[in-house]
Amino acid sequence: MKLKNALIISDLKGMAKNRVPKMFFDYADSGALTEQTYFANESDYAKILLRQKIARKLSDRSLKTTMIGQEVSMPLALAPIGMAGMQRANGEILAAKAAQKAGVPYTLSTMSICSIEDIAQATKAPFWFQLYVMRDHDYVRATLDRAKKAGVNALVLTMDLQLLAQRHKDLRNGLTAPPKFTPKHIYQMASRPMWCLRMLGTKNHSFGNIQGHAKGTENLRSLSAWTHDQFDLELTWDSVRWIKDYWGGKLIIKGILDVEDAKSAVSAGADAIIVSNHGGRQLDGAPSSIRVLPEIVEAVRKNVEIHIDGGIRNGQDILKAKALGAQAAYIGRPYIYGLGAGGEAGVTRCLDILKNELDTSMALCGERDINNISTHHIYSNSLL
Repeated sequence: MKLKNALIISDLKGMAKNRVPKMFFDYADSGALTEQTYFANESDYAKILLRQKIARKLSDRSLKTTMIGQEVSMPLALAPIGMAGMQRANGEILAAKAAQKAGVPYTLSTMSICSIEDIAQATKAPFWFQLYVMRDHDYVRATLDRAKKAGVNALVLTMDLQLLAQRHKDLRNGLTAPPKFTPKHIYQMASRPMWCLRMLGTKNHSFGNIQGHAKGTENLRSLSAWTHDQFDLELTWDSVRWIKDYWGGKLIIKGILDVEDAKSAVSAGADAIIVSNHGGRQLDGAPSSIRVLPEIVEAVRKNVEIHIDGGIRNGQDILKAKALGAQAAYIGRPYIYGLGAGGEAGVTRCLDILKNELDTSMALCGERDINNISTHHIYSNSLL
């Protein structure tokens, strides 16, 4: 299938599966344990019914809004995805370029293949950076300094990964961070010759934000040992406060599923929170993001901007999240599918698909301005 013939996100998923080595495709397309929460993220959106309206003026429609004061072309951002550069050579750079052209924010992961400096050099629009808090606080401070120097204009602090949940696909594939290339892995890569050719043409094969920046990470072996031991089991709300003070800019806290945690994030100085269960990749059996969104909106909407991620697979999902009170949504897997399917053009295709679905659905709900979407545009008896 050609990119232009991809009409829905699952079309891009099928293309990516055929073009990306299995261990890397599975890494992005998996959840923890039984994957109950991973699947609930998607299926719970389908339970929310939209309210059709007719005989309304539908010209001059607009999807434009803001996220933490930044103008965006639609209420959407690209979420941080670890090892995106293993889906496609220079994957983070390609995704950031597509986001820039589309007028939506791009968020670079701490665990990216391309570095903060690589993204800054390749793009002109400000991007966001996602931080995992490591035990080595000198490394954390140095990374924040690098982000400031690169012009990063928002910090996304992920709070729900102090330790790594068990992900069965990764275990069965023998995937490690960084990857160790066994005969099985070499076979998987050899079966994707275009993927291999692109990888041979880039210098970016490791964790660009860590190797050579953290003490004792001069090679892949030392890098593996460092990453294994560094996630901070002592992370508390006091940690958030010192990071907020040191960063000094916009702070978005990711991983909120509980009302009390949302209130704590507000107290810690968050400018926005992301209602998120890490894409179903951490606590399996936790509720979907969309299920808990209304109670969090009710509790803190007057004090903080509320975003959401997890389970967005079409433009209608973005509309439903807006109706339930989210200012904007994030996508991870959809743009990763696009990246694996066709690089920068694939991410652009993903964003075009979502934008068209969002615009058309908004119009058929009788609305012209995305900022006017509310619970009036869904059936209350379909709420989760």
